[in-house]
Amino acid sequence: MNKNYYAILMAGGVGSRFWPVSTADFPKQFHDMLGSGSTLIQKTFSRLSKIIPEENILILTNERYNDLVLKQLPMVQQEQVLLEPAMRNTAPCILYASLKIQKLNPNAVMVVAPSDHWIEDEEEFARNLQQCFDFCQDSDALMTLGIQPTFPNTGFGYIEFDKSDANAVKKVNQFREKPDYETAKLFLEQGNFLWNGGIFIWSAKTITEAFEKFQPQMNSLFRQGIENYNTTTEKDFIDNNYANAENVSIDYAVMEKANNVYVLPATFDWNDLGTWGSLHDKLDKDDQNNAVVNATVIMENASNNIVRSDAKKLIIIDGINDYIIVDKEDVLLIYPKSKEQDIKRITKLATEL
Repeated sequence: MNKNYYAILMAGGVGSRFWPVSTADFPKQFHDMLGSGSTLIQKTFSRLSKIIPEENILILTNERYNDLVLKQLPMVQQEQVLLEPAMRNTAPCILYASLKIQKLNPNAVMVVAPSDHWIEDEEEFARNLQQCFDFCQDSDALMTLGIQPTFPNTGFGYIEFDKSDANAVKKVNQFREKPDYETAKLFLEQGNFLWNGGIFIWSAKTITEAFEKFQPQMNSLFRQGIENYNTTTEKDFIDNNYANAENVSIDYAVMEKANNVYVLPATFDWNDLGTWGSLHDKLDKDDQNNAVVNATVIMENASNNIVRSDAKKLIIIDGINDYIIVDKEDVLLIYPKSKEQDIKRITKLATEL
């Protein structure tokens, strides 16, 4: 296993669209959302460790989730868990982790991966990731793994690559914001648009130089701590300075500004598990397209529902179609799938009661 390979595993999100299962205290990456026997973060760590040494996988998370990470990933040492003292989107935490890795190993190449994606064909994922590592080892490239779109999804950003590029790794023309439905249909028809899945690959040298060029203020802030990284004073420096970083995503901060961006169209299956509807797509269904997790259900005149319960309780449903039905402790959610994007807003209302 190549000692120059590293991973930054992003595990700080709240996953509010999966409320009431996912909460601020116990977000979705720490749940077994598909009933597979492993939580999402456990599956992601295992998938990455097939190509990256376990000790080279850093977990970026909010400090409130430190104990959850260590409990669910007992093979991980405390120094591998990078704790964000404030929510500052993806750019600051990626710069912090990249500088830390570069100090450990100037020859490092790394992947940045969300902890809540579902990928079934792990061998194909490892093959794609190896292609990216090989490319970034030899090139000054900022890379992303683009996901082949299967329908005109308006919930994802898109990556437009050069149609004339016959290479396996494509030059990126531009990143496109989440489109409306008609625009998304046009993207699919053109054939050179991929979903932006938020998986990035680059060398430590290339990404730190990109931050220096495009984010000089943020770069200066985190470089002040170089002597502290990988020492006992690192936490104090981060606690005192992290909140001063701009709240900005890696896409806006670097990727959309750079001209050395490349994409590999992924050949593995992928689901970002961002909503109850996306979870419904991945679960086994009955002949009426109902998906059930952890519950015993009697259903009549019911179709296209997803039903989840914490306990092995009997749930009887009649005459309900296209609904999310989630029973968890002191919350019962019965909500139309067509309005699932509103669950984030409902979560906020519920916490104010």
